[in-house]
Amino acid sequence: MADFLNKRQRLHELLIALIHQQGDLELMDADAPTIDSTSGLSDERDPARWLDRNQRVLSKYQSLILSAITLEALLDAEHDEKISKP
Repeated sequence: MADFLNKRQRLHELLIALIHQQGDLELMDADAPTIDSTSGLSDERDPARWLDRNQRVLSKYQSLILSAITLEALLDAEHDEKISKP
């Protein structure tokens, strides 16, 4: 159990470090535009643009998470390699 918690903490720290390296990381827009009438909506309130933007933001976060997981796995493999060498 301690190993799992250590791995989880290390993964969390890697993710935070990757986030800090990002210049200006956007947050998802929780305020969904209404779809009842799009004719009078500005580009900012266009549901398609809102959805595209949130998908881009989500994709960026997924990339950061996958990068952190990869880095953690590499660190773990390097640690295991050092332990197994006499």
